[in-house]
Amino acid sequence: MGGFVVLRRFGLVLAFCLVSVNSALAQNWSFDARSVALGAVSGKDNLASRMVDEQRRYRTIVIPFGLFQVLGNLDRFKPESEEFDFVRAIEYAASPLHYQFNRHEESESGRELFTDIRSATLSRDLSDYRGYDLSNQPVAEGLASPNWGATIRVSGDRDGPFHGVYVGAGPYLSMRAFGTIDERVIDILASEDPLRFPNTQYALGSDTQGQIAMAITGGYRGRFAIANPRTDRDGIYTAVDFNYLNGFRYEAADANLRLDTDSAGLLTINPLLPSPLAIVRTSAESGRGFAIDFGIAAVVSGFEVGFGVNGIANRINWKNAEQTTYLLGNLFLGQDDFVESGPFPASDVRVELPKDYHVNGGYHADSWSVMSEYAHGFQGDSLRGGAEYRAGLVELRGGGVYSREMWNPTGGVGLNLSPRVGLDVALYSTAANAARERRAAFAVSLRINAL
Repeated sequence: MGGFVVLRRFGLVLAFCLVSVNSALAQNWSFDARSVALGAVSGKDNLASRMVDEQRRYRTIVIPFGLFQVLGNLDRFKPESEEFDFVRAIEYAASPLHYQFNRHEESESGRELFTDIRSATLSRDLSDYRGYDLSNQPVAEGLASPNWGATIRVSGDRDGPFHGVYVGAGPYLSMRAFGTIDERVIDILASEDPLRFPNTQYALGSDTQGQIAMAITGGYRGRFAIANPRTDRDGIYTAVDFNYLNGFRYEAADANLRLDTDSAGLLTINPLLPSPLAIVRTSAESGRGFAIDFGIAAVVSGFEVGFGVNGIANRINWKNAEQTTYLLGNLFLGQDDFVESGPFPASDVRVELPKDYHVNGGYHADSWSVMSEYAHGFQGDSLRGGAEYRAGLVELRGGGVYSREMWNPTGGVGLNLSPRVGLDVALYSTAANAARERRAAFAVSLRINAL
């Protein structure tokens, strides 16, 4: 039993990290309600765009109303609890900060399905779990790599062209999750009437991978003048970072669940086939690698465009990897002891992440702004855009996000309570749930303006 508890905890923690880091790149984990309302456009994924003085510089303090929903249901995260729900725990992790409407609406059958798989008390009739919507989803992947440092100017002045050396450091967390669910299982759970498929096999699987490392960064920062500048922001900005990556932890889990049916379409155990549930865990505690990031941006008379590539030639080579296999031979007898083999020495693992391309553009006027960003890399293609109108005490915002093959609208309002402090509220839709249904959510944050 002890090995299974460890395995369940490992799977849950890894899934939490995977979904959290991935969502940190979008509105679900954004601390800034203003950015959420604008379609999560920030330009911060382009090194050079970070250099450009923003139309308004400010710091954000998130007001995490969503945590009240999550903290009231902590038993969903505990594998030893009868309330444990693997899928619901991932959904909470995907969007913990902001309040989500209808968050707790779920079918009892859905909760029981994953509880019964966990405890090896699965019903032989999958139709008993009807009323639970699941869907196959695109690969969820992402990289969280905030970097803190300073630019040491070697030439130029404070408000004009310059050349400088950047030195910094920060965490480097990469995550990837991919799962497949047999479409017939999805159909059974969604059907209003009992649905069975005799003498067949349902295949369900997941492949998760996570890395924890530190990036030690050295780079170049430069700003070049243009002819006939009209504002003090006009110019060409360039940035290059070389990141040395020191890896501390690599975790991967490859899980495969096979469900066999008999002539009546009920689940059964086929003694001639391998164990119906097999999980292979690979881990390592030492890795070395590097990655190069590049960006360029131009600002001319209020117009801003930028292009950046992150993760050029990126890699981490993990040494002294170990592999452990967990097998469960019966899903129906209530005996949830896995047969554990290992850990055994495994081949070194080399992890290469997708190169992340970003193109951003916008225009800033005295009372209004429009911004857009296209990205290709993690999650495939994504597109974000937004507009803002500033009318003294009130600011109106709207936008949208296309990511993971789905559009989600955004909108919001900002209230300038004083020259220094503002309150931002965003209303947006999110599909951070097992069924990929659009659900309404709102984000709130305080804005501390720089004077």
